[in-house]
Amino acid sequence: MRTTLDLPEKLINNAMKATKINTKTKVIVVALEDLIRKSKISGLKDYKGKVDLSIDMNTIRERQCRY
Repeated sequence: MRTTLDLPEKLINNAMKATKINTKTKVIVVALEDLIRKSKISGLKDYKGKVDLSIDMNTIRERQCRY
C-alpha cells in the first residue's frame, strides 16, 4: 500500500544507521512490527501473577513419550 508520510529525515537516517537497514520502507516496516510485538508483550504482562498453573515439574519429567 502506498502512503505519503512527512517524517523527519534525521530520524529515518538514525534508524537506518542503528538497524543497518538500507531502505526507508524496510526500516519503517521493522519499526511497526517491533511496536506491535512490544504492545502484545505489554498486554501479556497484565496477566503476570494472575494465572495459576498447577504444574508438577517432577510428573512432567517422568512422563514417557507416546511415539
